[in-house]
Amino acid sequence: MINPNWLKTFCTLADAGHFTKTAELLFMTQSGVSQHIKKLEQQLDTPLLIRDGKSFSLTSAGVKLYQQGKYLLNNLTELEASIKLDEPFTGSVKIASPGSVGLKLYPYLLNIQEQHKSLVIDYSFAPNSDIEEKIIERKIDIGLLTELSKAKHVVCKKIAVEPLLLVTSSDIESVTWQQLLELGFVSHPDAAHHAQLLLSKNFPAFEHIEQFDRKGFSNQISLILEPVSRGIGFTILPLHAVNAFHKESAIRIHPLEYSVGEPLYLCHNRQSFETKRSSYIASKICEFIGK
Repeated sequence: MINPNWLKTFCTLADAGHFTKTAELLFMTQSGVSQHIKKLEQQLDTPLLIRDGKSFSLTSAGVKLYQQGKYLLNNLTELEASIKLDEPFTGSVKIASPGSVGLKLYPYLLNIQEQHKSLVIDYSFAPNSDIEEKIIERKIDIGLLTELSKAKHVVCKKIAVEPLLLVTSSDIESVTWQQLLELGFVSHPDAAHHAQLLLSKNFPAFEHIEQFDRKGFSNQISLILEPVSRGIGFTILPLHAVNAFHKESAIRIHPLEYSVGEPLYLCHNRQSFETKRSSYIASKICEFIGK
């Protein structure tokens, strides 16, 4: 591997065109500059300069090293600057969450981004398993999970409990077990899990989601309530997904004897470096969701 100090000396010499000026720019002696060039030539086993008294020109190998060396040195400088730059309102924060809490949280985080123009919110909606994988692989800074992770390097902090709600179209005033069977179920990726949590607590006859006729499916969190609002079936969804539905008057939330909530965990990889901006955003998420 080429020593970056030797490479910097060589590129500075090529720019300056003179050993004395290079020594002054790098706060070195002329012999020190010559030593760096000599060591580079020895390592690469090829001459880099054609010397003519006190002047010189670059060999073809020297030209190639100069062009690619400048590119590498610039990248190293930018890398060092980006690592040193750790401002709470500058840079990107990568976040992933399930859809329901994302519908509530993402607009709020955009409000923060509007206040701090150099802050970039990189937000993705994903199921728990995908979010956990992204945390483990350090592809995101912050992950929100509705299940406690058992992965070795994933640190989880419980920040809220989101209620689960039984929803029908607005023309259904109350629900019984028989009515639910007649309505049928509008499914979604977390439907079986949500139904098990809520219906098993409130309807003794409930065993599994397959007891209901399947009347539809959507993996788009904002569209799950569309068929429900048209009377096609009922569904179970977290609070924030229900509150985000655009046709509020077309649906009805049915209070049940036993309320059930889904925990929400704020998670990160313990091996990741926590920047000031990710720490700031994490604190704002806790403050907002925990209300």
